[in-house]
Amino acid sequence: MRDMPDRWKPNLTVSAIIERDGRFLLVEEETADGLKLNVPAGHLDPAESPIEACAREVLEETAFSFTPRALVGIYMNRFTRTRTGADITYVRFAFTGDLGTHHPERSLDDGVLRTVWMTLAELQASAARHRSPVVLQSVQDYLAGQRFDLGLLHVDASVYEVPGPAERGPTSRNPSSRGPDTRSGGRRPAGMLPADQLPDDPSL
Repeated sequence: MRDMPDRWKPNLTVSAIIERDGRFLLVEEETADGLKLNVPAGHLDPAESPIEACAREVLEETAFSFTPRALVGIYMNRFTRTRTGADITYVRFAFTGDLGTHHPERSLDDGVLRTVWMTLAELQASAARHRSPVVLQSVQDYLAGQRFDLGLLHVDASVYEVPGPAERGPTSRNPSSRGPDTRSGGRRPAGMLPADQLPDDPSL
């Protein structure tokens, strides 16, 4: 097989579909195309599984602890950057799970202005402001009951090790065995509730 130094690769991302009392947790963030709405989402860090990345991104973008419990779906979309014209394809792993403690002392990730809780109707009405076209699709799949066991994702132990010629064994580890990374990470349309104003659910 000939060498392919410029082989095309998609960008792997994760997101969280979080519902409470009929509303979904979103973030409003600054982008090159203005203020956009997105579910908590982001890229994987080195030596990190998709499950770990999802828990970390939720904490960094919303200041809520989050434990992924199921995979809602895997989504693919294509995007052209406004400033550079770069043609980018994203593959997104969308999870759902248990929302935990809110940490009001934490600052939100760079670019995230605030968190909001939105109903499905509000999500549908604001589709033009979604940062990704798969935001609404993943929420609709969640509402349809689409769930896949986290065991579907296998993360080899090599992900957590420094690459080397001797590290080629068939070992693996549970991708949820590590806790989430705990690094620190407007105008409100009618009906939206700030995330920190929604009463805590003691069952979570």
